[in-house]
Amino acid sequence: MVWLQRREFITLLGGAAVAWPLAARAQQPAMPMIGFLNADSLQGYRRPLSAFLKGLGETGYVDGRNVAIEYRWAENHIDRLPALAADLVHRQVTVIAATSTPAALAAKAATTAIPIVFETGGDPVQLGLVTSLNRPSDNVTGVTQLNWEPIPKRLELLHELLPVAGVMALLVNPTDSVYAEMQVRATLAAARTLGLKLHVLNASTEREFDAVFAKLIELQAGGRAEAGGLLSYGSEVTDAYRLAGVYTGRVIKGDKPKDLPVQQATKVELFINLKTAKALGITFPITLLGRADEVIE
Repeated sequence: MVWLQRREFITLLGGAAVAWPLAARAQQPAMPMIGFLNADSLQGYRRPLSAFLKGLGETGYVDGRNVAIEYRWAENHIDRLPALAADLVHRQVTVIAATSTPAALAAKAATTAIPIVFETGGDPVQLGLVTSLNRPSDNVTGVTQLNWEPIPKRLELLHELLPVAGVMALLVNPTDSVYAEMQVRATLAAARTLGLKLHVLNASTEREFDAVFAKLIELQAGGRAEAGGLLSYGSEVTDAYRLAGVYTGRVIKGDKPKDLPVQQATKVELFINLKTAKALGITFPITLLGRADEVIE
């Protein structure tokens, strides 16, 4: 039998009281970390990012409370994405949320071990992100916008607005080569169906826009088949980002990407800008205004 003096007992008890919480803290798992990778900048993606965080919250995760997010923005310099993706891999993040097509491709090239949840406007199978929508790759799944199906409709709407215009122009970003090629192919097919002549113009920086607009005047193009400006028709981007946030949360909880079929954001919206129309001297048909989800006056 071992007898302890009162002081020795108190000292031992006090030491144990300190040791227990330290041991408990040591056994607590580290906070999961999301690597958020995007080709653009925060300034241009505040609404989509808010939607992503909302979707993440639907699975119970809040940035700074029970999950940490490492943001990597390429600031429209796509060539920076491989290094940014490699940095997230080096940091051993729990999951990479690769939003935008270039970011998704860079993330996939960077790792086959860390789970990736992508958000893209392209066909993920044609892009090589997954082998199947229903059974994605081992570490890759995500959300795609309904962007290819609306392409013929965009040109159709522009043709409906400017029925006498037989020449149209498509403005694409050549630095996003895979997405640009797919967009050009789909738009050219739509132009042939409508009997329109389509010119493809490239611009990747703001400085190149002046030359592009000068070329449009030279070509006497009646309209530009691009989102924004006068009218916009396509998937609601925020819906796709919310779904990507949900999938990211599910991966953190333990779901495997290969068991999460690629989702498609199916909500399509038509926006009409009457301010731009007035500046251009264009009058929208009542029938077209009536089909718009939002009219900017």
